[in-house]
Amino acid sequence: MADTWDNVTIPEFNSLLQMDPYLKQYEKDFRRRYGLFEKRLFLLEEAEGGFDQFTRSYRTFGVNRMADNRLVLREWAPAAEALFLTGDFNGWDNFSHPYEKKEFGKWELCLPPKHDNSPAIEHNTKLKVVVHTKKGERLYRISPWAKYAIQSEKQVIYDWVHWDPPQPYLHIHPRPKKPQSLRIYESHVGIASPDPKVASYTNFTTNVLPRIKDLGYNCIQLMAVMEHAYYASFGYQVTSFFAASSRYGTPEELKQLIDTAHSLDIVVLLDVVHSHASQNTEDGLNSFDGSDSCFFHSPPRGEHALWGSRLFNYSSWEVLRFLLSNLRWWMEEYRFDGFRFDGVTSMMYHHHGIGSMFSGDYSEYFGLQVDEDSLVYLMTANHVLHTLYPDCITIAEDVSGMPAVCRSVAEGGLGFDYRLAMAIPDKWIQILKELADEAWDMGNIVYTLTNRRYGENCIAYAESHDQSVVGDKSLAFWLMDKEMYTNMSSLIPMTPVIDRGIQLHKMIRLLTHALGGEEGYLNFMGNEFGHPEWLDFPRKGNNESYHYARRQYNLLDTDHLRYRQLYDFDRDMNRTEDKYGWLAAPPAFVSAKHEGDKVIVFERGNVLFLLNFHPTRSQTNYRVAVASPGKYTIKLDSDEVQYGGHGRLDHNTEFFTEPQPFNERENSMLVRNTSERERENSMLVRNTSERERELYAGT
Repeated sequence: MADTWDNVTIPEFNSLLQMDPYLKQYEKDFRRRYGLFEKRLFLLEEAEGGFDQFTRSYRTFGVNRMADNRLVLREWAPAAEALFLTGDFNGWDNFSHPYEKKEFGKWELCLPPKHDNSPAIEHNTKLKVVVHTKKGERLYRISPWAKYAIQSEKQVIYDWVHWDPPQPYLHIHPRPKKPQSLRIYESHVGIASPDPKVASYTNFTTNVLPRIKDLGYNCIQLMAVMEHAYYASFGYQVTSFFAASSRYGTPEELKQLIDTAHSLDIVVLLDVVHSHASQNTEDGLNSFDGSDSCFFHSPPRGEHALWGSRLFNYSSWEVLRFLLSNLRWWMEEYRFDGFRFDGVTSMMYHHHGIGSMFSGDYSEYFGLQVDEDSLVYLMTANHVLHTLYPDCITIAEDVSGMPAVCRSVAEGGLGFDYRLAMAIPDKWIQILKELADEAWDMGNIVYTLTNRRYGENCIAYAESHDQSVVGDKSLAFWLMDKEMYTNMSSLIPMTPVIDRGIQLHKMIRLLTHALGGEEGYLNFMGNEFGHPEWLDFPRKGNNESYHYARRQYNLLDTDHLRYRQLYDFDRDMNRTEDKYGWLAAPPAFVSAKHEGDKVIVFERGNVLFLLNFHPTRSQTNYRVAVASPGKYTIKLDSDEVQYGGHGRLDHNTEFFTEPQPFNERENSMLVRNTSERERENSMLVRNTSERERELYAGT
């Protein structure tokens, strides 16, 4: 077989090797992966007429209404002895509507229209698939392709509801173009309200979208949309993969949310969970046909030891049909603009990342521990998505750092556009938990923020939903803790804790935004204004309380609370990036990371950033290196009063460079402060005859 892979040609593999010559020794691994990918595409073409038709299988599986109002139902249940359909339409008769057995484990049922030519099954009525097993069991199941499922009051199990509205929502607005700089607002619809309840799609459309637009984010990443039976799972234990969660409203209301976002030039990503599935049987995929496999590997391979969930068999033809069609469904039916793939690290390795520290040794990314079926699935998914939708955005949640995850499939990569820079939030939490301000290591911070694979785009973030859940604290909570409840009023003097917390909250965000990302930055909803509490969903352990399963946007409407000041800084930081585009610029040149002064200076995208993290000492007449000569002025200053600062910088000051080499740059200048102060952050701008260049520093 080795000779077979030796003959595989990866079209643009040399581009990958030029970027990282150390991958040459693993060329056979890349050839084998690419060969398996090519074989899969060939078989799709041969057996299904290509991936375009194959990925539209949601039009033939589940329940589909034809032009003449016939209903055609199709399922894949290879281990079943017989299948029947029951529901409101036949008085819940378990035997009146049998499916006909077809080849390859498929089952089919055709229902002609009623006498008045209306469909045999009415919109918004309940259904069940009745599965008879070879052991003589009778199982009641939801179709894996179900488009809607609801949980009736005081009922644990979800019901399958036939969704075929007479007047479906029609999208009006075109998809926005893919942004050059991706500024992501990670969102959960259910908690997007100050009220202690599950919030709705409509609430998000009406009350949250305008805030996201005002804040300068151009992308929303929606969590917990795929139906999940357990609310507290954060949406990561999916039961119905084609159903938009009914707890927030109807599919049509989600479509309106996305269409409205598009009207605001905001792209919308779905947090898609193809790494595993809920182990629920009655309202999930598990044991759909009565077997211990079907969509999954048989145990133990088909079970995740830590998550208590089932693991897909990515080598199965029908699983490939199901998952690829699932991606196409969300793109076509709801007009999402792309996906954040959850749990990619778990998918790529047989050990699922459990107990693996990932030191960065390349041997960790190749060999028998790698699940090549998963890699080929991800390559195929990205190839299909980017071929059909050139502006589609895909993000990998990968903590392992596998090379080429974010390089094109033609180069031998997995084809993702971005990966999450997951080490950055861990670093900030570690610093705040373990180190006094005087002990912050500027070099180590810069290293963490810039330690990413060259040529592979990263989404930087100081914190996401992971850092907000109970058991951890948001950055604001680490910084200010209980004083957030008592001392956030601007009508009283700032306490030392609030002063320090507000200034560091802004500086951490600006530094992460400007230095840590490669074309992307992410914020979890509410954290931009220092949301005062953690996140905890209703569960037995908290007496089913919604108190912490909400976002208190109402705090922003009280002008004298300092939450508004943090909000305003986050807004202006995003708007400034939108103007000068540092996220889409090449990586920064860091000219200073001074341990004694606690100062970081760097240039990126014709912008100079100056950050002074010293807890007690202001830097006066401070020489900084710059590449471009000229005059600089302040454009963004975290010390402005409107951001909760002390207003100690004169924005009319002009700073002029000198042809004096400094810190590996040809030019430098002295930055003078208007007064002595503690922590400093200011931004300067250089003007030239051809264009305006900006320089920023944060206090």
